[in-house]
Amino acid sequence: MSKDYFESRPHPWHGLEIGANVPQSVRAYIEMTPFDTVKYEIDKDTGYLSLDRPLRASSQLPSLYGFIPKTYCGDRVSKLMDNAEIGDGDPLDICVFSERIITRAEILINARVIGGIPMLDDGEADDKIIAVVEKDGIWGNISDISEFSEILVERVKHYFLTYKLVPGKENRVVIGDAYGKAHAEAVIQASIDDYNEKFV
Repeated sequence: MSKDYFESRPHPWHGLEIGANVPQSVRAYIEMTPFDTVKYEIDKDTGYLSLDRPLRASSQLPSLYGFIPKTYCGDRVSKLMDNAEIGDGDPLDICVFSERIITRAEILINARVIGGIPMLDDGEADDKIIAVVEKDGIWGNISDISEFSEILVERVKHYFLTYKLVPGKENRVVIGDAYGKAHAEAVIQASIDDYNEKFV
């Protein structure tokens, strides 16, 4: 992490607060919207949003996508996922659904956690927390993923199953069944503990 940059503007990963009601609700930093056809990702050194790669598959991201500040997927997170060897070493990913169209990235959203999707990427735990915008007109009162639209969860799973596909190469991504709010909160807490051990 660049010290000079951190002092002039809070680094989205290390300098922003997670929220006041963690793990039930979190503050999400948004890297991508459903309208993006390339993969954006935070640059860990500078904190700027950078182009990671063009997306080859035609599937569309069905939600806002980003990460939860001051989280890290390390040993504690990996122990919560079957067959995971390690965590992926990144902040914890989050998909946030909004009834209203949001077209901008690099924004902060207060989000209510409702569940998650276990994703194993070449042996690394890479959970996708599922959340809804707090006070959302349609989904604001949902408390668990069991109350959420099944087709939207399927679309999230399909997107992440295909977004790294390269012709002629084996797909090393495995997606499991969606889990509910209680397990999602455990994953978030584990990622906070992993972060504090590594960076604090």
